[in-house]
Amino acid sequence: MRVVVMGLGLNGGGLESARYLASEGASVTVTDLRDEKVLEPSIAELQGLPIRYVLGRHEISDFREADFAVKNPAVKPDSPYLAAARRVETDLSLFLSRCPAPLIAVTGSKGKSSVSSALHWTLASAGRKAFLGGNITLSPLSFLHGLKPEDAVVLELSSWQLGDLRGRRRENGHALLKPRVAIITAIMPDHLDRYASMEAYVSDKRVIYEGQDRADVTVCGEDFWGESFAAESGARVLRYRSADPGDRSAGGWIAADGSGVGRLTGEEEARVLVPPALRVPGRHQKGNLLAAGLGLLDFGLESEEIRKGLETFPGIEHRLEFFHRSRSGVRFYNDSAATIPEASAAAVRSFDSPPVLVAGGTDKALDFAPLAAAAPGAKAIVLLAGSGSDLLMPLLQGAGIAYEGPYSSLEEAALRSIALAGEGDSVVLSPGCTSFGMFLNEFDRGRKWKDAIVRLAP
Repeated sequence: MRVVVMGLGLNGGGLESARYLASEGASVTVTDLRDEKVLEPSIAELQGLPIRYVLGRHEISDFREADFAVKNPAVKPDSPYLAAARRVETDLSLFLSRCPAPLIAVTGSKGKSSVSSALHWTLASAGRKAFLGGNITLSPLSFLHGLKPEDAVVLELSSWQLGDLRGRRRENGHALLKPRVAIITAIMPDHLDRYASMEAYVSDKRVIYEGQDRADVTVCGEDFWGESFAAESGARVLRYRSADPGDRSAGGWIAADGSGVGRLTGEEEARVLVPPALRVPGRHQKGNLLAAGLGLLDFGLESEEIRKGLETFPGIEHRLEFFHRSRSGVRFYNDSAATIPEASAAAVRSFDSPPVLVAGGTDKALDFAPLAAAAPGAKAIVLLAGSGSDLLMPLLQGAGIAYEGPYSSLEEAALRSIALAGEGDSVVLSPGCTSFGMFLNEFDRGRKWKDAIVRLAP
């Protein structure tokens, strides 16, 4: 069997596809437009395996001669190289075709990584053997060989990954993706540099419940998009809301005391799933964990197991991650995964007192009005240079909101934010923009931010 892996990347998908296929005895060619120097960490991981590399370019003959190609989600479906392939797979389609365990799948614009990680954390806390993979930078192929039917798999799925799974079927005709639990977090404008419209973007999100039936459950919110998901899904539906709907329907909401409560269909009393106090700040985080709690309740966990797990959930890297307190009493946060303006606006509102906000970067055809509207809630604003900042600055100027920068280096922005913060203040990197231009990706940006702060603000 001859296979070409298109897009080795640095976040695991292409790497694990190549590793898995080579271990299965396939003749593997890895091709990527980036060169050996950039991809060196991934290549080192595959050292010793019989893999052929074509780097800095693609060769159409590799695709024509392969039995199938494995695409990276970032590769657009209309690629002429993919068009030349006999068949196109992804690491997820390879995984799903052989996965023996029940799935909890999560998608959305923002919050999906937090929800996925909280699900995995709580399952493990309750004594369940659980695995986490997908868009969260761990390919599920890395744990496929060890899976058993009694295990649980949590998959974070991006719109691109879901789009690649649209209409895919198993040999028996059943949908390739049929999650026992599908959770959809907040939908906001995103990736409109790749999608022609919000409707096209959300259409790919809908694939998450395309294969579900009444044995499954879809968990979604109370907004316009949530209404459409609830009406369309063939599964049972649980809604998470900001307040008690008052009609004793199944679902969950945030109670007056700040806890998250929920009940399943046919239950009279709501049970506490999310405690009032959490380790990660923000009301939006409480909503995310409520969605996770509802999914786990339907999955079979007891409410007390869910509450205890979510109470101790520490959050995840790059999502409002508290990582440093300086000697002068300033607390520093890394929210580098906030790559849309709405996510950065939510970060500003997550703190009890106005934070120093470090924002800006590369635009991806998004509206920066939500971030400008939240800006008065920040003590100060420090901007990183980029096309997104170029769009944000006129909005801030028009509203009479001062800002510092834009700075062409992260260290300059870090130094300025440190100078603007006093004892008891919080400083948060929450860009509201994508990272390319100054960084490899948002994870590289977050790690470099943490390194700079620890060095410059001991």
